[in-house]
Amino acid sequence: MDIKEYFARISYQGSHNKPDLATMSDIFQHHIRAIPYENLSIHCGETIELDLEPIYNKIVRKKRGGWCMENNYLLFWVLKTLGYDITLLGAKVYVPERDAYPEDINHLLLRVDLDGKSYILDAGFGMAYQMWQPMELISGTDQPQTPGVFRFQEENGIWYFEKVRRKQWVLNPSTSTSPNVEDEVCRRVYLFTLQPRDIEEFRGCNAHLQTAPNSKFVLKSMCSMQTADGIRELVGWKLTEIKYNYRDNMDHVEIRMLAEEELEKTLREKFSLTLDKKFVPVDNKLF
Repeated sequence: MDIKEYFARISYQGSHNKPDLATMSDIFQHHIRAIPYENLSIHCGETIELDLEPIYNKIVRKKRGGWCMENNYLLFWVLKTLGYDITLLGAKVYVPERDAYPEDINHLLLRVDLDGKSYILDAGFGMAYQMWQPMELISGTDQPQTPGVFRFQEENGIWYFEKVRRKQWVLNPSTSTSPNVEDEVCRRVYLFTLQPRDIEEFRGCNAHLQTAPNSKFVLKSMCSMQTADGIRELVGWKLTEIKYNYRDNMDHVEIRMLAEEELEKTLREKFSLTLDKKFVPVDNKLF
């Protein structure tokens, strides 16, 4: 594995001699804009492995994306190689359909301690809840970013990650001729503790999430890419494109259903992805 090859993959040409906040933030932003969040391996008959070499080969050399454990474990290796004080953490992702969190951790994220402060990095949540910059680990303080306002709330050693989404101007040509305005909303994303984790602790959920019949990742094929001013996401055949803060503190959302013959071209042109095996999209109800 070669750090310079990784930098070429994310088109990063900045300095990396000093492990400071500016360098870390720059690398992080390049990562999320170059590497898609995606679970397409599950829907191409591939197995998602949780070792660095296969992750590196898949994301860096084959120019694929990955889900949280792949993206964040790769970023962990990058930042550790550059000299950062970095720790793996485990989270439980909020399930809005059940208004609950799962019993076991099912998400990997990163903590970096730097100059007397702690930061949370998560390059593997994807979709519209992806942070764009490292977040300082402080409770109850709004941290505005381009996608919206993020914050942490700490209660008895448990940290809750939330996002306040702007109003959305939603254009869906397949269902309506006039746009629909959706109100601003605060959404819980996940909870976590500061207990350091080892990658071995994620092997069980890595296997479960790609095989369990009721897993969100089995029921839905997903791919998302952060752009300069928003996000693109493909769930099943539904392509959503969001421009953040399009006007009047409102996001512009456009939704389109793709035909089967458009999928390969869309993945290539909008997500820079070329798959080795036949992709079978799915978009089933979760519950």
